[in-house]
Amino acid sequence: MGKSLVLTEKPSVGREIAKVLNCNQKGNGYFSSSKYIVSWALGHLVTLADPEKYDAKYKNWRLEDLPMLPEKMELEVIKETSKQFSVVKNLMRMPDITELIIATDAGREGELVARWIIQKAGWRKPIKRLWISSQTDRAIKEGFNNLKPGKDYENLYASAECRAEADWLVGLNVTRALACKFNAQLSAGRVQTPTLALVVNREQEIKNFVPQDYWTVNANTQGFSLRWQDKKSGQTRIFNRKTAEEIEAKVTGQTGKIIEIKKETKKELPPLAYDLTELQRDANRRYGYSAKNTSSIMQQLYESHKLVTYPRTDSRHITEDIVPTLPERLKSIAIGPYVQLVKNVLHNKLKPTKRFVDNSKVSDHHAIIPTEQFVQLSKLTREESNIYDLIVKRFLAVLSPPFEYEQTSVKADVKGEIFTVQGKVVTQKGWKNIYQGNDDWEDENEDQEREQNLPVIRQGDSLPILSVTAKQGKTKPPARYTEATLLSAMEHPGKMIDDRELREAIQKTSGLGTPATRAEIIEKLLSSFYMERNGKEIVPTSKGIQLLGLVPPELRSPELTAQWEQQLTEISKGKVNGNQFLSKIRDYSAQLVKTVKGSSQTFRHDNLTRNKCPECGKFLLQVKGKKGEMYVCQDRECGYRKGISLISNARCPQCHKKMEMRGEGENKLFTCTCGFREKLSVFQKRKEETKGSINKKEASRYLQQQKSEAPINTALADALAKLKKN
Repeated sequence: MGKSLVLTEKPSVGREIAKVLNCNQKGNGYFSSSKYIVSWALGHLVTLADPEKYDAKYKNWRLEDLPMLPEKMELEVIKETSKQFSVVKNLMRMPDITELIIATDAGREGELVARWIIQKAGWRKPIKRLWISSQTDRAIKEGFNNLKPGKDYENLYASAECRAEADWLVGLNVTRALACKFNAQLSAGRVQTPTLALVVNREQEIKNFVPQDYWTVNANTQGFSLRWQDKKSGQTRIFNRKTAEEIEAKVTGQTGKIIEIKKETKKELPPLAYDLTELQRDANRRYGYSAKNTSSIMQQLYESHKLVTYPRTDSRHITEDIVPTLPERLKSIAIGPYVQLVKNVLHNKLKPTKRFVDNSKVSDHHAIIPTEQFVQLSKLTREESNIYDLIVKRFLAVLSPPFEYEQTSVKADVKGEIFTVQGKVVTQKGWKNIYQGNDDWEDENEDQEREQNLPVIRQGDSLPILSVTAKQGKTKPPARYTEATLLSAMEHPGKMIDDRELREAIQKTSGLGTPATRAEIIEKLLSSFYMERNGKEIVPTSKGIQLLGLVPPELRSPELTAQWEQQLTEISKGKVNGNQFLSKIRDYSAQLVKTVKGSSQTFRHDNLTRNKCPECGKFLLQVKGKKGEMYVCQDRECGYRKGISLISNARCPQCHKKMEMRGEGENKLFTCTCGFREKLSVFQKRKEETKGSINKKEASRYLQQQKSEAPINTALADALAKLKKN
C-alpha cells in the first residue's frame, strides 16, 4: 500500500500535522508513519529566476539592456534553502509515495509555495488539497477526512503565478530603469508606488491647506447649554467674527422659547467581525503596533497557540456551517475576564443574523474568530494577550444585541436665532457592554455636539439665557496618515480612481495589495526611506516625493492594481486566460521603461552629508530608519550602511520618552527630544544607584529586544545584564 506525502509551509506546522497523523518516526527534514510522510517548505523554496539566468548581460544594470522580457519565466531553487528542497524532492521520488497532499496555507500565496516546488521537482502523480481555517487538532483531522482534488485549485495557482510574474516584469524593469537613469537607489512597483502616492498626496494637501478662523456661539441656560445653528444650512460654524459677535450681543440676557422637541429611538448595530486589515487598524490605534507586528503576533496565536482562525483573511463574515460550533467556541473563551461577558451572550440566546453569517461574503476564509481550543491566558505574552483580547471582544460584540438609546433633539428660538441641543438616554447597552469603560469606539469629532443630560422640558417652555460665549476655532488640515488610516486607504483607494467601473472593481477586490501583503508594502516603503515614522504619523521623505515625480504617471494611480486585481480574480475563477493577461503586462512593462528612458528630469539627494563612504569614497546619505538614524552609501551597488543613533528602551528621566543613543566608545550618550542629554557612564551609575526601580523582567525583555539590533548599543546591554544578575 502506497504512502501520502504531506507538504506544509513551515516546520512548526509540519510538526503539528505529523502529531495529529501519528507520524512519530523522525527523519531528516520529515516525519513518517506507515501511511503518511510529512515534510515542509521554509516559506518559498523556489522562486522566479533572476534576470542574469536568462542572459549574462543582465548581471550589470544598464539602461540599454532594458526592457527584460523573457518569453517563458523560469523557476530556480533559493540557494539558502536548497537543502530542504532536496529533502522534499527526494521524498517525492520515493517509489512508495503515490499521492501528494498540499497542506500549505490555504490561500493564493500558499498555493504558489507548494505548486512551484511541485513543478521544479517534476512531480507527476495525483495531488490533493488540505483546505482548513484553523490549526486545532480537530480542524486538521476533519480536513484530512475531507481532502479536495488538487485540480480544484489550479485556477488559484494560475492567478498566483500571474501575479508573481507580473510583479517581476513591472517591478524589476521599472526599478532598473529608474536606478540606471537617475543613478540612485530607486525602486517602484504596482502596489508600493500608489501606496506612496497616498502619503505624498496627503502631505501636499497639508502643505497647501490655508486655515480659516471660525466661531461657535453657545448659550447657557438652567442645567444645560445650547449651540447656535444656521437656519438654512444647519451649520454651527460661523466664518465671520462680526456675525458671531452680533449674534452673541443679540441673545445675551434674553429669554428663549422651546419650539421643537423630537424624540427618536435609535439603534447601533454591533461592528462586523475582524478581517486582518481591520484587526491591524485597531491594534495600531489602540496599542501602536505596526501592521507587520500584528501579523506576526497573529501567526503565533494561529499556529503555536491554535487560539484563532486563519489570520490572512479579507472576510468579516462566517459561513452557515460554522454556526453550530459557536457555543463551543464561546465555552472555550469563558475564562478570567471573559466569563461574565460570555454568560451575558449565552443568556440572550444565540441567534446570529445575516449580518454575521453570509456564505456569499466569504471567499477563501471566514472572519477571524476564536477556535474551540482551551486557552491559558498566562501562557500568552503581553502582545499576544492584547491581540487575543481584541479578537475575543469583537467576537462577543458581534453576537450581542444592538446598542439602543432614545435621543432627544431640542430646538429653541432666541430673538429669531435658532439654538439646538441633543440628549441621550441609553435603553439597552447591548454590544457596548463588552467595551465597558473603553471610549475607543466613540466617534472623535470636535465639532460634534456633546450629548447632555436634559431636565424635564416641554414644547413652549421659556428658557432664560444666563450667559453666551462665542468660541473661536481654526479649521484643521487633513490629518497625516497613521499606519491604521493608511491601511484603510489601501483597502478603499477607490476615490483616487475616476473610472466608475474600475472604482467599483477595486472596492470589490482587495484594494491596494491584499490583507496578507499590506503590512510588507508599508515596511518596504519605510525601509527604502521613501517615508518615515514621526511618532504615530507617517510622512514622506524628499526621496519619496521625488520618486513619485520620476515614475510614469499611470504607475502612481491604483487604477493599474484595480485592473490587475480584477483580472487576477477572474483568472482564479477560470474566466480569463493567464497568458493573455501576461502578454498585456509585457507590453505595459516595455512602455514604462520607454517613458523612464525618455525622461528629462533629475534626482537630487537632499540628505547628502560631507562624510565619505569608507568602501567606495562617495558621499554618504543620512537616513532615518525604524531603529534610529544611519549613514547609507548613495551608490546602489556599494550598499554600505552604518548606524548613527539607536532608539533604545531607556526612558528619559524628565519626559519618560524613549531616548536615542549616539556616539562611539566612551563618547556614547543618551539624547532625548526634550533636550535631556546624559553620558552612558552617568546613566549606568544612576541605574546602579536606583537598582530597585528596574525590575528583572524589564531588564530581561530589554536585553531580548536589543539582541537583534545594531552593535552600537552593546555597552547599554552590558549595563543591564549586570542588573539582571543582581
